Amino acid sequence: MTSSLQSELAAAIRTIENYPKPGILFRDITTLLGNPRAFRRSIDELVHPFAGTKIDKVAGIEARGFILGGAVAHQLSSGFVPIRKKGKLPHDTVRIAYSLEYGVDEMEMHRDAITPGEKVIVIDDLIATGGTAEGACKLLKQMGADIVAACFVIDLPDLGGRKKLEALGVEVRTLVEFSGH
Repeated sequence: MTSSLQSELAAAIRTIENYPKPGILFRDITTLLGNPRAFRRSIDELVHPFAGTKIDKVAGIEARGFILGGAVAHQLSSGFVPIRKKGKLPHDTVRIAYSLEYGVDEMEMHRDAITPGEKVIVIDDLIATGGTAEGACKLLKQMGADIVAACFVIDLPDLGGRKKLEALGVEVRTLVEFSGH
C-alpha cells in the first residue's frame, strides 16, 4: 500500500479527543465509512491480499467489524460470521471470556458457524490492546478454524495488540497506524 493511500485513509478518520475518557484519542471510522472513495479503497485494500485464494468465511467483530467484514466477505465470495457480545445471538452458541482494557467481557458465535478446517479472516475496525481480537481468534480456533489473518483498518501499535495476535500465530494486516492511545 502506498503512503499516499495511507495518508488518504488517515485523513478520512475522525479523531475525537477525551473519549471515552480523558486523555484518550478515539479514532472514529464512521467518517471513513461515509466517504465513498475512502470506504471503497479500504475494502479493496483489505481484500487484495486474499484475491484468488479460497477464504471460506470472514468473521466480523461487533459492531464495526460487521460493516467491514460483510463488504470483504461479499468481495471474496465468502460466508460471513458475526462475533457478538454475550446474549445477542438467537441459536446455540459457543462463548469465550476476554480481557478488556478496563475489565473482562464475553463474546460468542453460533456453534454451527464454522466447520473445522475452514479458512477464516477476522475483521474489525481497530486493534488497540488486542483483547477483543485475541478473544475472537481463540474462539475461532476453539471451533477448528484455520485463521488466515486478522485485518484492521487502524493499528494503535503503542498499545501492543498486534503482538498478542502474532503470539497466537495469527498474521496481522492493517491499513493505517496512529501513535498514542
